[in-house]
Amino acid sequence: MTLYILARVGLIALVTGGLLVAKVPLLVALAVGVVVALPASLFLFRGLRMRVAQGLAERAAERAQLRAQLRGDSLG
Repeated sequence: MTLYILARVGLIALVTGGLLVAKVPLLVALAVGVVVALPASLFLFRGLRMRVAQGLAERAAERAQLRAQLRGDSLG
């Protein structure tokens, strides 16, 4: 999860930095960087996003199993 977040922030920084080199004001460059980079990261970091989603699903299943064990239920 941390790697995915860092990749997204890095992409924002890359886009913002490119715009700053092109002499765009900082706040405008940052706003454009966020608007462009966040949707782009959905395509560029698809593999990372899938790994994060799978990890979160596994955690949720483990929590559900633990809760069932604490209640005395058996999930099979």
